[in-house]
Amino acid sequence: MGDDAKDTAWVEVQGALLDDADADVTATDDALLVHGTPFAVRDGDDMVVDLPEDRADDLVERGVAARRDRPEAKGSWVSVEDSADWVELASEAHAFVGEPSVGRDS
Repeated sequence: MGDDAKDTAWVEVQGALLDDADADVTATDDALLVHGTPFAVRDGDDMVVDLPEDRADDLVERGVAARRDRPEAKGSWVSVEDSADWVELASEAHAFVGEPSVGRDS
């Protein structure tokens, strides 16, 4: 995998998101899923998350993240190197991917 600090950071992300009150998050060794759909993935020393297009654009423009192509994206996947941002961005991705699509529940 990656260095020890990044490994520790990924474990912290998993712990924070698996402790979700809705109990809708599951994990594999390198991914977090909400209702079976990945929203955060460990990729080497980076974490890759699925976020709304405007949020992804903001992070890329500020140099916090880089675009990543993933076919199953609900929004835009971005890669984040700085593990200090991982819990916050994984939480945003969980909320984004886990929310039902508008108009599909009626």
